[in-house]
Amino acid sequence: MLEKLGFKLVRQTASHLIFKRDDGRMTVVPVHPGEEVGRGLLRRIAWDAGLTPSEFMKVVEEDC
Repeated sequence: MLEKLGFKLVRQTASHLIFKRDDGRMTVVPVHPGEEVGRGLLRRIAWDAGLTPSEFMKVVEEDC
């Protein structure tokens, strides 16, 4: 889904995926099997992507 926003996976450190975009924006996504992504984390990823939470949720819904 972050790829749709122009992010590319640049590396993985333990259970964290690090994504970066050509304009320099980056975000870190923790990946823990069996756990849901919380609202706060989704809000932070949206902020890192330069989107409002509602804009980000539209992208998420389109991806599902």
